[in-house]
Amino acid sequence: MSGIGIDNTSKKAVTEDYVRFLEMRLQELQAELQWVKKEREYYRNQVEKMMTPPLVEATVLEVLDDDRAIVKSTTGPNLVVRILGSVDREALRPGVRVALNQRGSAIVEVLPTREDPYVRAMEVIERPNVRWEDVGGLEDVKQLVREVVELPLKYPEMFKEVGIEPPKGVLLYGPPGTGKTLIAKAVAGETNATFIKLVASELAQKFVGEGARIVREVFALARKKAPSIILIDEIDAIAGKRMEVGTSGEREINRTLTQLLAELDGFDPLDRVKVIATTNRLDVIDPALLRPGRFDRIIEVPPPDYRGRLEIFRIHTRRMKLGKDVDLAYLAKITEGATGADIKAICTEAGYNAIRARRKVVKMEDFLKAVESVLKGRFRPYVQTGPSESEERHVI
Repeated sequence: MSGIGIDNTSKKAVTEDYVRFLEMRLQELQAELQWVKKEREYYRNQVEKMMTPPLVEATVLEVLDDDRAIVKSTTGPNLVVRILGSVDREALRPGVRVALNQRGSAIVEVLPTREDPYVRAMEVIERPNVRWEDVGGLEDVKQLVREVVELPLKYPEMFKEVGIEPPKGVLLYGPPGTGKTLIAKAVAGETNATFIKLVASELAQKFVGEGARIVREVFALARKKAPSIILIDEIDAIAGKRMEVGTSGEREINRTLTQLLAELDGFDPLDRVKVIATTNRLDVIDPALLRPGRFDRIIEVPPPDYRGRLEIFRIHTRRMKLGKDVDLAYLAKITEGATGADIKAICTEAGYNAIRARRKVVKMEDFLKAVESVLKGRFRPYVQTGPSESEERHVI
């Protein structure tokens, strides 16, 4: 009898284990079924999206009172269409992009504002880390730029009290490498303004109206991120003197220039947006761009004089390990006619000379070799007369 009891107990235990196994397996199958249902629903939605006809883009021209609107369709004609109840009526206004259903041409969605890829790809530095002490020499130029750009952004109330309209922009011209772009970055850093940089050649587009549209969007971006500074580098690429006869490409560039003139001196105020343009060829700039009201100051950025070169040498060598024999005053004297970019190249080349000699300290011989290497054989039409001995003693 005891043996029979043991057999029944073992069978009961085996049966309970098998039941638990089946319950666990049932839970696994139920979970797998839920996953399969989700996958089926996902692929069903994907198929529905693929089979759904595409929407038509349109631009709102006028919103009517009876839940209708007049739109300009990308397919061509103007249409009077219905507005679905799910569409936000407050977001509908002339100029807004909307999506139309192909069957009934009803407005089903308000599309976001389009931003040109050229504008999105532009260099937008929220807060440049360049300051005035990073710009060597050019004290007169820095003072003029501060008056035109920095003061209106920092102290706009001063201009309201005096009763004058703050300047809109400044045009910097001079030889390459004299620090025009660096000045723009410095004033943006000092004013904590958003810095938007674009090269004028980017505005020369292939299709009609594209360049003008990019100009509008750049200024719209600047107004949105105000206070901001727009730097248009090498503006002569689109701002050359206009002629009556020209190719279709030249006419398109003229349209872009016309849009730039309208933004600078149009109905929409620039407010806390300032424009800085640079060029190496002031003689080819269209006179309409040079008149007051557009670029209120036209400032020459010349190659640095003796004082400026000495200061630039000090700026670019402040992180270098210099030997005791390095005489920056002598280097500034023998580099007459060199620009700020030349001096930076000289300091970099001197560092390379020290590395080639397996040294961690840059000596005077390294700088002399660098001066000969960088300045040798270069045409320099902007050479200035050097300072007097008394000026040299005063600076040293």
